Amino acid sequence: MAGIIAALLIPFLFFSPFRLIEARLYDLLSVIAPPSPAQPGAVLVAIDEPSIGEIGQRWPWSREIHAKLVESLRAAGAKVIAFDIIFADPSTEEADTALIKALGPDVVLAADDVTTMLNQGVQVTRVNPLDPFLDAGAVAGVASVHLDGDAYLRRMPEMRDSFAGEALRLAGEPKPPAPEGALIQYVGPAYTYPRVSYYQALDPANFLPPGTFRDRIVLVGLSLKQATSADIGTPDAFPTPFTLTTNTLTPGVEVQANILDNLRHGLYVLPVSPLLMVFLIIAAAFVAAAFSVKGVTWRTGFAAFFVLTFFIVGAWALLRFGRVWTPPALPAAAALAVFGARFGLDYARERYLRRTVSEAFSRYLSPDLVAQLARDPSALKLGGERRNLSILFCDVRGFTTLSEKLKDEPERLTTLINRLLDPLSEAVLAEGGTIDKYIGDCVMAFWNAPLPSPDHPLRAASAAMRMLEAVKVLNAELRQEMGEDAPRFAIGVGINTGDCVVGNVGSRWRYDYSVLGDTVNLASRLESLSKEYGVSIVLGPATAKALQEHFVLIELDRIAVKGRSEKSAIFTIVAPLEQRQHDPALAQLTELHPALLDTISAGKRAEALALVQHCQTLSPTLSTYYKKMMSRAAAIPE
Repeated sequence: MAGIIAALLIPFLFFSPFRLIEARLYDLLSVIAPPSPAQPGAVLVAIDEPSIGEIGQRWPWSREIHAKLVESLRAAGAKVIAFDIIFADPSTEEADTALIKALGPDVVLAADDVTTMLNQGVQVTRVNPLDPFLDAGAVAGVASVHLDGDAYLRRMPEMRDSFAGEALRLAGEPKPPAPEGALIQYVGPAYTYPRVSYYQALDPANFLPPGTFRDRIVLVGLSLKQATSADIGTPDAFPTPFTLTTNTLTPGVEVQANILDNLRHGLYVLPVSPLLMVFLIIAAAFVAAAFSVKGVTWRTGFAAFFVLTFFIVGAWALLRFGRVWTPPALPAAAALAVFGARFGLDYARERYLRRTVSEAFSRYLSPDLVAQLARDPSALKLGGERRNLSILFCDVRGFTTLSEKLKDEPERLTTLINRLLDPLSEAVLAEGGTIDKYIGDCVMAFWNAPLPSPDHPLRAASAAMRMLEAVKVLNAELRQEMGEDAPRFAIGVGINTGDCVVGNVGSRWRYDYSVLGDTVNLASRLESLSKEYGVSIVLGPATAKALQEHFVLIELDRIAVKGRSEKSAIFTIVAPLEQRQHDPALAQLTELHPALLDTISAGKRAEALALVQHCQTLSPTLSTYYKKMMSRAAAIPE
């Protein structure tokens, strides 16, 4: 596997777009603690906005001004004066003559190599300063630079007569050109080098400290403010590695100062050979394979982090102290790909095993519980935890009568009950509930375990509403299949919310994931009360409190709960809450019903009878319940 991954990655070494990724890595690493010479190799004279304002001329300026600058810098003790400006075309005779008189063997004038793409090939044309300027003693230095594919300037010039190289030669420090492919090590972002404005250099005695230019190489060039933003492309300003961190371009004259220091101090960086990179990719792949030979564990993560850190930190250390660039992208990618491939194989094998076990256990446990056990096998032990749950009991009414009717057709009875339990179970699962058990024709379910469900009372109530709708659909299907003699199903649902103990309950030989507690007992009792009160859903007090912002509820009665001296209120769902705004009868019912209960409790017989009749008129669906209330009101002594 390691060999295959290495073989797939090696071709990227020769894929030009990928080299831009390596170049960006060079940008990121080369700006971390870059080397800094004890003294900057040059002082910059910037042609900037203040100078344009002070001189009062539009650029390009008259060459008479440049002549004055040469004389001023020479008088201030400058060793070499280098203009990063190409004087290739004649101007006025007076201006050219003035500059010729000022030039001498201590002046470098910029030249340029212009590359032109022709059908026959590539043509390179040298653009030199005017011959009279060179005849006056000045030398030409090629200031051309070569940008990478992303327009960043990283490569050292390779010509012998480069602009920076000629400036060093005139200063008495001749240096050989950088080897082919060498990269510039920038000593800092834009404006790292000492710089003065052009107009200050024209009169250093009044504007600058003494000795500013004494025995220094002075580079003169454009450094306009609008050239400092990476968002604005202007001539003679370039993106450099520091552009990523400062979002500024570096003026071309300062790039030449960096090249000068790279040549003087040997700061430029040499990339390693492709053959060595091939070796590093193969080595990285096999090192990662060695770390993961026994499979992926938590130690493998540390190993992957170590290998990745080794290549990145190692690349920076070689760059900083050895002046060698070893791109870490492909070796690190080879190592991570091996780790990832091993992790993928182990994960696929683990998923297969878990799926096999889950499919077997899902026949006995809820899917959510199976998933939890797959994540945490330690949960397969006896015991439980205390948790606030919503418990639902749903029972089929009239099932005993139906069983007696079909006692000679048990297969048909089983088919019918399965057709009913299927949509009832689906309603629970659709709302994220856990089916605890089937008790004959009764379904017991709960919410908020094993997986948390913050809105579990609402989920349980929504499941109950789904159940009622599912029963309607099933009755319609049976009537269509069997005619008027088809059985008609009805259900009663009880929901209660409270603290329970939930967990694995049973013996060490066989146990079930279930719930225990008074909350469960009350939920079962609420379900049995649904038939007595003639409603489909009966809610406990905690459930009703959680649902009052979602449904229109009415209090059915107050019942005695085992173990408590006070009676507990029970409720039913009448309709969704938004229906109250559009149904005047429903709104009136919710106002009158509490008064009905109060009058019955207070023993006001006449008022109670009147209110019962009125409420029954407002809600015919609760007629069975209000008949019960009518009997209770009629039993009040006059």
